[in-house]
Amino acid sequence: MIMANLTVIGGSASQTLAKNLANKLDANYIKASVRIFPDGESKVTIGNKPAGKTIVVQSTHPPVDSNFIQTLSLISKARETSSQVIAVMPYLCYMRQDKEFLPGEVITSAVIAKMLRAVGASKIVIVDIHSKSAIKYFDMPVRNVSAVPKLAMFFKKMKLKNPFVIAADLFWAPQARQFAKILGTESSALNKQRNRKTGNLEIKKSQKMNLVGRDVILVDDMISTGGSIVKAAEYLKKQNCRNIYVACTHALLVGDAEKKIKNAGVLRIISTNTIPGKTNAIDVSDILAESL
Repeated sequence: MIMANLTVIGGSASQTLAKNLANKLDANYIKASVRIFPDGESKVTIGNKPAGKTIVVQSTHPPVDSNFIQTLSLISKARETSSQVIAVMPYLCYMRQDKEFLPGEVITSAVIAKMLRAVGASKIVIVDIHSKSAIKYFDMPVRNVSAVPKLAMFFKKMKLKNPFVIAADLFWAPQARQFAKILGTESSALNKQRNRKTGNLEIKKSQKMNLVGRDVILVDDMISTGGSIVKAAEYLKKQNCRNIYVACTHALLVGDAEKKIKNAGVLRIISTNTIPGKTNAIDVSDILAESL
């Protein structure tokens, strides 16, 4: 039975995921349509007026700024007739910019938080936010749910040879441990160092890992250009591992990132549908429904 007081609006960037979520919640579904003008402006339209509690679903992957503006527009429009608007933003942009790394840098995650509040969002739901410290900039409830258990269960069903889980950087070491625990194996993390001025990436010698003949699962929250994963794969190949797999929540895969990663020796990339793409193997609509 459809819940008359609950509506899900699917933004143009996340309509399949939004439909899945609406089905899980047994809610009304409204599809948003977007027209892009020659100068790049977006004209957003919804077919029906939502009422009661409304959930706006939209990831802000590339084109990042356009998708974010469309999200703000949908929240603002929904707030006109809804008692409450929850923004489900499975992939939320600008969460890497959570502090002033170099003098003069704008803390853009704080700006994002202010804009979401200004248009009427009462709660934000995110999947594997890049920086949990960015949550402090939001003056409304933020629910950060993890896709790690679902990713791990996917790999548990695969016939891997003595798997070893490795976080692409020290930041994701706790998630790698969680992943490994589900698989009943060990984990470690690579010590990735990036020059803030040049962007150059280097992997420092990590703790000793015996990977000879073992399948490796390289885990990370997001893959953009693939540079970090390529460096990591090259490093791991030198350890004489067997196959390398990549598991990530958000597969941005900008440009030829997927090709570069495969050329570096990665057998397969597994991602969730927070961002639509051909590497999607995990639907997160159920964990989003549970969080709501």
